[in-house]
Formats: sequence, structure tokens, C-alpha cells
Amino acid sequence: MDFKDLEVWFVTGAQLLYGGDAVVAVDSHSTQMVKALNDSGKLPVKIVYKGTANSSPEVEKVFKEANNDSKCVGVITWMHTFSPAKMWIKGLQNLRKPLMHLHTQFNKEIPWNEIDMDFMNLNQSAHGDREFGHMVSRMRKNRKVVVGHWSDEGVQAKIANWMRVCAGWADSQDMLIIRFGDNMNNVAVTDGDKVEAEMRLGYHVDNAPIATLVPYVEAVTDAEIDALITEYEKIYDFAADSKKGAEKHQFVRDAAAQEIGLRRFLQDKGAKGFTTSFNELAGMKQLMGFASQRLMAEGYGFGAEGDWKSAALVRTMWVMGQGLPGGQSFLEDYTLNFDGENSTILQSHMLEINPDITGTKPRIEVHFLGIGDARTCARLVFQAHKGEGVAATIVDMGNRFRMIVNEVKVVEPKPLPKLPVACALWKPMPNLEVGAGAWILAGGTHHSSFSFSVTTEMLEDYADIAGIELVTIDENTTINNFKFELKVNEVYYLLNKSLN
Repeated sequence: MDFKDLEVWFVTGAQLLYGGDAVVAVDSHSTQMVKALNDSGKLPVKIVYKGTANSSPEVEKVFKEANNDSKCVGVITWMHTFSPAKMWIKGLQNLRKPLMHLHTQFNKEIPWNEIDMDFMNLNQSAHGDREFGHMVSRMRKNRKVVVGHWSDEGVQAKIANWMRVCAGWADSQDMLIIRFGDNMNNVAVTDGDKVEAEMRLGYHVDNAPIATLVPYVEAVTDAEIDALITEYEKIYDFAADSKKGAEKHQFVRDAAAQEIGLRRFLQDKGAKGFTTSFNELAGMKQLMGFASQRLMAEGYGFGAEGDWKSAALVRTMWVMGQGLPGGQSFLEDYTLNFDGENSTILQSHMLEINPDITGTKPRIEVHFLGIGDARTCARLVFQAHKGEGVAATIVDMGNRFRMIVNEVKVVEPKPLPKLPVACALWKPMPNLEVGAGAWILAGGTHHSSFSFSVTTEMLEDYADIAGIELVTIDENTTINNFKFELKVNEVYYLLNKSLN
């Protein structure tokens, strides 16, 4: 995905009450603002100024055009003057793209010595934005509200992050997830209502027997494998028994064939993510762990054991975080380390962790994997770098989807000489007792979509756009308050369902 092919539209609100000169001034100010924002170098998506809307037909027209333009991923509105909110009703009824309300003003400070009534009437954002805000609230439309002068770096950072969320949302609207095998071993939390997910989130989940992938892998040539092995040698270390000519090198070659074949299969299907199952390997020489690691680094979503919701969220968080440092990955809660306030959780999986989250050179190793039909498998082994990040999941609560977000601090583990998989060690905020306890109370999965670059606020914006429930676990969380929030949310969604 490339942000340069996307646009966010900017629509200014005004009216003709103040005369033609005022309209010209509004348009001039808006043009200057949009140009300066684009020239700032802080925004990942280009802003396109779509003019000043002075009437209901004009608003309705531009919002309908936004809906039908595939490049447009969101709309920013700003009321330069007093803009009567009734004229926005029909447009807002039609708008299906994410909406940001920017509460700003062209001038940063009041010109104390020169200000007169003409200036007051023209620069009425303090007035007009409240009128507009009332209508959006009355219509119960979710939107992002950003307050501050448009030239401030903090305001531009909020706009930039929201743009990333809009890009992730647009990408998810045609999200095809290929599921190799069904949900595993009667696990509940990784499954869910795929029909409702497509209606609410845009995810489409297709089953693919592993047998349909096998011909793609078998068609890979030795020359193609040789070329890919050469690439591996440039960017990874090799265990001694996995190098060319060593006893286990064939397993690396088999993994390379899987990577090439799987990529071609997903490209042919137009899929953005996939899930695997270690009980669904007929015709495959090993579990596609190494291929999953490599494809996640390219932006494909991944979920283990049929977890299609995690696969979709991994992809979405990758889209949001493009170009930002840190990396993101699929992870699973594995083992606890109790150490008082420093208690942590070792995050890992059998094989499938994205190497983008490490700050060191990954190492290719080959080991036997005694789970299901997985057999001996190649994999990249590394530890995640230190830093702050977010772990997120989406669960099906029966009458709604719930996103759970836990802010975490990744720390450096002690040496793990016998652990043959990638891993991350983190402390959930505010501590293990509260963080893990709240996650469990919320019904969170044992899988998570993790990112060093995506923020809690970005995921809050995503949940707002999707219209799904969000609960956040951070340094201020207490179990009592969190339990109360869950109870209030339950009442809200039950009442909302009965009213609709």
C-alpha cells in the first residue's frame, strides 16, 4: 500500500451572509492552510482542498463525491465563519468516509490593536465549529475532533495519525483473509461471526484447503529458491547446521519454496492476510512459519490456528504504521514471570513472529516442532527490541465486536539459549496483576496484534470509525473502574440493540 495514492479532502464551512468579499477571504485562507499543511512534511497523506461549502446542496454534493472517490480516505471539515448546521444535515446523512472536525482558526493570535467587527464576523471558528459540532453530535455520527492552531506540530501530529487510521480503515474495506484450515481444537476466542465482521469491519474470510496451495509450492524452481537463499544470506545469520551444504539446509530451501508459493497464491487471490493450522498440513513438508514471518514483514496479515480477526488486525496495524519505526507483529501470551511489580509475560509463538520488531540480526535455525503435523521447520530466531507499544485484539462478544488495547513496555529478557523461537518480553500496564486481569475480564484473546509504532489514540480512532466497542488498559487502569466500565458498556450495547 502506498500513501501517496491516497487523499484526505478538506471542506471549509461558511455562508453568504457576510458578502462576496468574505467568501473570497475564506477561500484564500483555506487554500493557504492546506498548502502549508501539505508542505510541512508531517502528513503521510495529501490534503486536497475541495472548496468552501455555503449551502446544503454544496455540502451534499461534495460528501457524495467523497464517498465515490476511491482515493479519498477521509474528510476534514472546518468552519471558518458561522456556518448554519442545518445545511450540513443531508451531507452528513450521506457521508460514509471517516470524518475529522478541525477546530482551528486562520490567525493564531487576536490582532489586539486592529480587531473590529468585520474581523470578528469573518473569523468565527469559535462560533461556527460549535454549531457544526452540535449537529454531528445530534446525528450521533462518530468523528475525530482536533483542537488547536493548524500550524502547531502537535495538531499536525494528530492529523497525521488520524490519516494513518483512515488509510487502515480504507484498506480493511476489501480485506480478504485466506484461512488454511478451520478454527482449531474447539477454541472459541479466535473464531467469531464472519458475516457480521464483513458488514461492520469489511473483512471477508475465505476457506482454502491446504491442497490448493501445494501445487504453488511444488511449482517453485530451484533457480528461484537459489535466488531467495542468496537474499537470506545477506540479511540473516545462519545456524551452522542450516548453512549451504549443512545437514539441515534442505529445510531452509523447503521454507523458501513455501514463501514463494504462498506469496503467489495470495497475490492470485487478492488476499491481504491469511491464517494457518498445524493440523492442516497435508502435502506440505513443514508448517509455514518461516514464510509467515517473511510475509508479515511485507505487510500481509497473519493469524495462527485459524485466527482470522488477528490476521486482519495485524494487516491494519501494519498499514497504519508504514514508515514509522518500531515494527509490528502477531504475538501470543505464552509464559509468565512473577517478579512483583516487575512481573512480565513472555510473548512468542511456535514460529510466526515478524522480524521487524527486533533490533538485531535474526538467525535462521531449523528444529523439530512436535505439535500436530508440523514436523521439522525452519524459523527466524530473535528477541524484540526494548520500547513502549500496544497490544490489541478484537473479540466477538455475541452482540458486538470489542477491541481491547493494552499499553505495554517491552523489556530485555535474560539469555534464552535453548528457546528456538522468536520472542518478546513485556510488562503490561500498569502491572501484570491489573493488566492481565483486566484483559481477562474483557474476554481478550491469547493472541494479539502488537505494534511499537501504532498508538492507543490511533486504535481509539479506528474503533470510532468502525463503530465498535473499545476498552483500554493503561497506567491509570484499576480493576474496580475497569469492571464498572464493562458493566456500563454492556448496558449501553444491550439498550442500543433494543432501540434499533
